[in-house]
Amino acid sequence: MPLWKDGKLGLPVKEAVKLFPELEGYVDERGRLDLSNRKARILYNRAIAKALFGLEIEYHPRGLVTPPISRYLFLKTFLRGREKVLEIGTGHTAMMALMAEKLFNCEVTATELDDEFFEYARRNIERNLAKVRLIKSNGGIIKRVIPEGESFDVIFSAPPYYERPTRGVLTEKEGVGGGKYGEAFSVRLIEEARDYLRPGGKVALFLPDKEELIRAITEKGEELGYSVRDVRFRAGTRWRHSLILGL
Repeated sequence: MPLWKDGKLGLPVKEAVKLFPELEGYVDERGRLDLSNRKARILYNRAIAKALFGLEIEYHPRGLVTPPISRYLFLKTFLRGREKVLEIGTGHTAMMALMAEKLFNCEVTATELDDEFFEYARRNIERNLAKVRLIKSNGGIIKRVIPEGESFDVIFSAPPYYERPTRGVLTEKEGVGGGKYGEAFSVRLIEEARDYLRPGGKVALFLPDKEELIRAITEKGEELGYSVRDVRFRAGTRWRHSLILGL
């Protein structure tokens, strides 16, 4: 597990400032970082990605400020190493795709819908000298995006999960999953995934601590013949879920 030298999975603010000196302007007299400021969050998370995971990440100015530690904890719940994996919606950072390759030695394919996010993801893959295969999804999820006959050990995603657009949190493409509880995108993903999983393969979804959403996806997964396991983990001050659906 990547750990800072104090043995914890995190990065002291003073160490982040050494990597990105401009962070100093967002630190108060008690040494606390103003995480309400978007630029400060971006710089701090870039520092974490670099110091703990060896990744150079560029963030889109309007995209989600993806926390590296929560994504790593999610991947650790289901990856064992050297799998062939597919990430649906890698986003502008391509962070989980890069972690899957660099930290878990996986063969990685990743998709992205948004034109600008795709370009940022491509650049992040290049700057980290990764071999991630990046595919423009053009509105699809798996079918008509991934060639028929191709199969994977794991298909994973941090899917959109809001029922409707949210103000000031995510772009609509990042955030809106549709359905009564925001489950529609995830349900469609697990439906399509069945034709692209190897025997014993699994789908893993990064989800918020939202009971109705998790129940709706779980019920549909069981209806489709998946065995479902819900791994709840703490990321900073928040609880997150890794919903793992196996065949």
